[in-house]
Amino acid sequence: MDWTTLLFSFKGRINRGKYWLAILIYLVIWIAFIAAAVMWLGGFDTDRLFSMVGAAILLWLAAIVLIVAGTWSGIATGIKRLHDREKSGWWILVFWLGPSVLSGIGSTSSASTSFVFHIASFAVTIWAIVELGFLRGTAGPNEYGPDPLAALATAPRV
Repeated sequence: MDWTTLLFSFKGRINRGKYWLAILIYLVIWIAFIAAAVMWLGGFDTDRLFSMVGAAILLWLAAIVLIVAGTWSGIATGIKRLHDREKSGWWILVFWLGPSVLSGIGSTSSASTSFVFHIASFAVTIWAIVELGFLRGTAGPNEYGPDPLAALATAPRV
């Protein structure tokens, strides 16, 4: 599986290792982007305020591109992990939107019910981490494709 298929395709299955590799790629890209932004802007100096506006606009545009690509890729890799677990890709909506919706409801609720919604949001987040990152996929082929670990098991050792 090539990088573009791994990070941007919604079809097929990936194992836990490739899922965590994708997360590592996201982290490295964001750390590099933030480090480059800090070095490029060089700190806040009121004498250079107007010259920094152009750089800030470029950084915002780059951040928007990274956010869109990262969101697409995160959803794609999550769906492929769900496929490996023999679940519909639509479950990604629960994992991506569920915590936000529950926290939003909790933030606008009374103090007595707010806690329940925030705990539910946390529980869905933990469920997503366990489901996508730690539970083994279905052994053998399923309706979403061949077992991604089968190719590793049958490969000759060098």
